[in-house]
Amino acid sequence: MSTQLPTLVAGLVDDAAVFPPGSASLPDAVQAHRRHRVAWYADLVGPLLLPASAITAGELSGLVDPEEGFAIGLIGDTGLDRLPFALSFLPPLGVTARQVEVPVARRGEDPQPGLTELVKLAERLDGVPVYAEIPLTFGLMGALDALADSRARGVPVAAKFRTGGLAAELFPTPAELAAVICACRDRGLPFKLTAGLHHAVRHVDPETGFTHHGFGNVLAATLAAADGATVGAVAELLTVRDERPLVQAVDGRPDAARPLWVGFGSCSIVEPLTDLIRLGLVNGGFEA
Repeated sequence: MSTQLPTLVAGLVDDAAVFPPGSASLPDAVQAHRRHRVAWYADLVGPLLLPASAITAGELSGLVDPEEGFAIGLIGDTGLDRLPFALSFLPPLGVTARQVEVPVARRGEDPQPGLTELVKLAERLDGVPVYAEIPLTFGLMGALDALADSRARGVPVAAKFRTGGLAAELFPTPAELAAVICACRDRGLPFKLTAGLHHAVRHVDPETGFTHHGFGNVLAATLAAADGATVGAVAELLTVRDERPLVQAVDGRPDAARPLWVGFGSCSIVEPLTDLIRLGLVNGGFEA
C-alpha cells in the first residue's frame, strides 16, 4: 500500500504538542517532533510551535543540535515588543523560525493598532511568514482589508483565527466561520486556524459539551469557497456531521494544492492522521 501523502493535505497540521490540552514538556515535544519529521507521514506535519516565553527563558537550549536544522513556529505570547528579543535566541541555537504567529488584540478590542505594529515587524523579518491572530469580533473585516493591503505591498502577512478553546464563546458558529473563510477568499488572503480541530468531522466533545469544528469540514468548505460558493453553502458544509459528503467534496482533488487554508495547530499529530486514514484521504499505517 502506498504511503505517499496527497498534496491536498501537505503541511496541514502544525505540531502544537506543548500547548493545551496536550501540554507536553518541551524535551518530550522536541523528541516527538523529530520522530514525526522522519516518519512516513512527515509531509503532513508543519513546524513545532513554541511560545516566545519558552524561548526567552532558554528552555530550548541544549535540546537541539545546531547542525540538525531544527525549525519552529514562534508563537508570540510575550507581546509584539518582545518578539525581536525572542527571535534573537534562535540563530545561536541553529534554529530557524519558519513562521511567526501573534495575537493582535483581545476579543472586543480594535485589532488595527496591534496589526499596524505587527506589519512593521513583518517588514523586518526577511520574508518569514507572519500570521496575525484576529478575534472574530469588532473590527475583523477592517483588519482583513489591512492584511490584504499589506500583502499587496509584498509584506508576508496573513490571518489566523481561533476555532475553539476552553470556553464556549471561543468556538465560532458555522455561519461566522463561513463568513471569515469567504472574506479571506474575496481578498486572496491565506489563513491559519487554531484550537479544537483534532478530528475530521464536526462533533460534540463528551467531556465539555462543546461542539467542535472538523478539519475535514473546513477543508471541504474552503475548497467550495475557492470554487465560488456562497457563504450559506460554505456554512452548510461546516455543519455536516456525516463524513460521506466531506469525502465526496474532496474526491478527485488529492493532488491539487490546498487553496488559502495554510493549516492548523494540533497538540496531537496522531489524531488527525488517524482520521485522514479512516476517511481514506491518506493511505498508510503507523506505530502510535
